[in-house]
Amino acid sequence: MFENLSNRLASIFDKLKRYGKLSEADVTAALREVRIALLEADVALPVVKTFIEDVKKEAIGQEVLQSIHPSQMVIKIVNDQLVRLLDSDHKELNLAASPPVVILMVGLQGSGKTTTTAKLAHILSKKNNKKVLMASLDIYRPAAQHQLDVLGKSIQVETLPVVPAESPLQITKRALKASKTGGYDILLLDTAGRLHIDNSLMDEVSQIKTLSNPLETLLIADAMTGQDAAHIAKTFQEKIGLTGLILTRIDGDARGGAALSMKSIAHVPIKFLGMGEKIDQLEVFHPDRLANRILGMGDVVSLVEKAMETIDQQEAQDLAKKMQKGSFDLNDMALQLKQISKMGGMSGVMSLLPGIGKIKDKIETAGLDDRFLKQQLAIISSMTPEEKRDPRILNASRKRRVSSGSGTTIQDINKLLKQHRDMETMMKRMGKLGKKGFLRQGIGSLFSR
Repeated sequence: MFENLSNRLASIFDKLKRYGKLSEADVTAALREVRIALLEADVALPVVKTFIEDVKKEAIGQEVLQSIHPSQMVIKIVNDQLVRLLDSDHKELNLAASPPVVILMVGLQGSGKTTTTAKLAHILSKKNNKKVLMASLDIYRPAAQHQLDVLGKSIQVETLPVVPAESPLQITKRALKASKTGGYDILLLDTAGRLHIDNSLMDEVSQIKTLSNPLETLLIADAMTGQDAAHIAKTFQEKIGLTGLILTRIDGDARGGAALSMKSIAHVPIKFLGMGEKIDQLEVFHPDRLANRILGMGDVVSLVEKAMETIDQQEAQDLAKKMQKGSFDLNDMALQLKQISKMGGMSGVMSLLPGIGKIKDKIETAGLDDRFLKQQLAIISSMTPEEKRDPRILNASRKRRVSSGSGTTIQDINKLLKQHRDMETMMKRMGKLGKKGFLRQGIGSLFSR
C-alpha cells in the first residue's frame, strides 16, 4: 500500500537526516522532491501545491531550523500535514438514529460495491452486535442479487429474498418494510452501478435515496483508479449527496493519489479502507495511522487491534505458561503460524511494522512471504503427532516421508527445524530470566550466546 510514495519519501528524509543542521535551502530542496513524489503518486496538482505551501510555512521557521533535530521536526510537520489533509472533518459511521438505520451503498460497476456491502455488514454484526439486513437493488448485472445472498450466508447475515421482475424502487419499499417488521437495527441497500456516470444511474440512485432516507450514503470507489476516484466522488457528492467514502483495493494502490486527493477534491470523508478480498479485510479509516504508514512509521496500534481480534485468549495463556517452562513443540509453532495467517499473513503483519519498507528487498530475498508460511504449515501437517511433540526423532527416512507428503525438500524441513530450535532456545532463556529479569536485561538477553 502506497509503496512507491513511501519509498520516495523515506529516501528524501534519509538525506535530511545526514545534516546536523538544516538551512532554508536544504528544506526547500527536500520539499521540491516531496512535491515530485506526490505528483508521481497521482495526487492532484492543486492538492500538492497547497500541501507543500502549508509544510513550507512551518518547516522554514526558526524553531525548526535551530532545533536540536531539525530533520525530525520536518518529518513531524509533514506527518501532521498529511493527517490534516486526510482528516479535516473526519467522522466515524453514524448509527445514531431510531432503527432500522438505512445505509445506502452507491458507486460505479466494478468498484467492489457488493463485496464491500457484505464486509460492512460483517463489521456491524460482529463488532457492533447489530442485527443487519442486506438488500440488493441491482437488477441489471447478472447474478448480482445471488452474489449478495451467497455472501450473506457466509457471514450469517440475512438478505432480502429475491422476487423476480421487481424494480429497484419496489425492492427498496419491500426492504424498508421487512427491516421494520423484522426488528432489524440496520438496513444496507446495495444499489446498481454503471460502467460510467450517466443520467439514468443518477436518477435511479436519487429516487432510491429520496424513498429510503438513508442516514449514511457511502460511495464505494476503487483506489487504483487514482484521480478518477476523486472526480467520481465529487460528481456523486454534487448530484446525490454523500456522507462518506469507502476506498477499495487500497492494498494494491502503490501510488496513493486517490486517498490523498479525496478530501480536498470531493469534500468527502473516508470512512473505511478495503485492504483485500477477504470478508474481514475492511478497516475503519484512521487518518493518523494512514499518515504513519505512508511515512514508513508503521501502524502498531492497528497491529495490536488485529492481534486482539484474531488471537484466542485461552490459547495465548496456555502458550505463555509453556514459554515460562521452556516448552515449545511444533504444535505450538503451527499455532503461531496460523495466528499470523489470521492477521493477514506475513505481508499483512509486516506492512504495519515501522521501517519495514527499508528492508523489504531483504525480506523478499529471504523468501519470508505468505508462501513461506503455507509451506511451513504444510511441513508440520505432514508429521505424525509424535514427531510434532518431539522433532528430534525426525531421522533421514522420516524427513523423506514428510518431504513427499508436503511437497517440499529436505532442506526446507531442516530450515523449519532450525527455526523451531532457535525459538525453543529463546523460550527457555525467557523462562530462566523470568518477567523481572527480562524487563531488567531487555530483549538483547534472549540473543546472547
